[in-house]
Amino acid sequence: MMPVLRQRQLGLLALRLDPWLTGLLLVLMAFGLAVLYSASDADAGTVWRQAVRLGMGLALMTAASQLTPAGLRRWAPWIYLAGSIMLIAVLLFGVGRGAARWLDLGVLRFQPSEIMKIAVPLVVATWLHRKRLPPRLLHFSVGLGLIAVPVALIALQPDLGTALLIASSGGMIMFLSGIRWRWLLLGLAAAAATAPLMWQYLHDYQRNRILTFLDPESDPLGQGWNIIQSKIAVGTGGLTGRGWLDSTQSRLEFLPEPHTDFILSVLAEEFGFVGVALLFALYGAILLRSIYLAAQAREPFGRMLGAGLVFLFFTYLLVNAAMISGLMPVVGVPLPLVSYGGTSAVTLLTGFGIIMGLYSRRRMLKR
Repeated sequence: MMPVLRQRQLGLLALRLDPWLTGLLLVLMAFGLAVLYSASDADAGTVWRQAVRLGMGLALMTAASQLTPAGLRRWAPWIYLAGSIMLIAVLLFGVGRGAARWLDLGVLRFQPSEIMKIAVPLVVATWLHRKRLPPRLLHFSVGLGLIAVPVALIALQPDLGTALLIASSGGMIMFLSGIRWRWLLLGLAAAAATAPLMWQYLHDYQRNRILTFLDPESDPLGQGWNIIQSKIAVGTGGLTGRGWLDSTQSRLEFLPEPHTDFILSVLAEEFGFVGVALLFALYGAILLRSIYLAAQAREPFGRMLGAGLVFLFFTYLLVNAAMISGLMPVVGVPLPLVSYGGTSAVTLLTGFGIIMGLYSRRRMLKR
C-alpha cells in the first residue's frame, strides 16, 4: 500500500502538483458532490454535470501549475486587457436573468468577470514586482486603479458579490506590499465617508437586500423569506443533523436555491453542527496548506500573488457562510467547490494550480 501511495505522490510532484493540497481539494469536491446530490433532490444529472465541470477545473489546475513566474508576468497585462474589454462587451451585449453578466458567443457562454478573479491579482502583483517595496504613492495609486476599473465594470452589471471578491483579492496584495498605515487609514476613512453617497446609485433590489438584512422580519413572506428560511434550516440541524437526504427545507421548497447559494444551509440541516465543523476544518486545512505554499514562493511576486489567490478562496467561504446565517446581505456568492456551478470552481482550481506551480519551482531550486 505504501509503495503505491509513494508512486502517486511522485506522479503528482512530476506534474508540479502538491500532494497534500491536491488530496484535500479532492476530498472537498467529493464531499461537495454528495451534498449536492441531496440538495438537488437526488438529481444524478446535476451531480454528473458538476463532476464534469470539476474535472475541467482539475485539468486547468494541472495546466496552470506548469506556468513559470516569468510566463505569468508576461501574460498578465494581456489577460487583464482582454478581460476588461470583455467586461465592457458585457455591459453592451451581455445576457442573463435580471442582470447581464454573461457573453453568449453561440457555441460558448461564459462570465468574463470570472477571468478577472485571476487577472486582477495577477496584474497587481506583476505591477508591484519590479517596484521598490513598500510602494510609493504613485505606484500605490496605479495599483488601486488596476483594481478599481474591473470592480466598477462588474458592479455596473450589477454583480456586487463578484466585485467584492475581486476587490478583496487585489486589496490583499496591496496590503501585503507594505503600504503605509496612514494611507490605509485614509482609504478606509474615505470609503466610510462615501458609503452613504453610494446608496442613491444602488438598484432597488440591492437596497431591499440591505434593508432586509437589517430587519428580515419586516417582510417575512417577501424580501426576508430567503434569510429566514436559511436560518430555520441551520437551526433545525442541531448537533448532528437530520441525516443525509432528509433536508425538509430544501425538499419542501422552502429554501431558495438550495443547490447553489444556500447549499450550506442544506448541509447544516442534514449534518448539523458536527458536519459544518468538519467541513470548516477541511477548509481550514486547505487554507493553511495554501498559505504555506504561497509563503514559500521564491520571490515577492509569487508570495503576493499566492496570498491574493488564497484570500479570494477565503472570501468566498466567509461571504457565503455569513450570508446564509444572516450576518451579511444575500449577494449570490457560492460555497467554494461545493455549490453547483462550474465557473467559480474552475477559477478557484486554476488559482490553486498557480499557487502549487510557484511553490514547485522553489522546491526544485533547492535540490
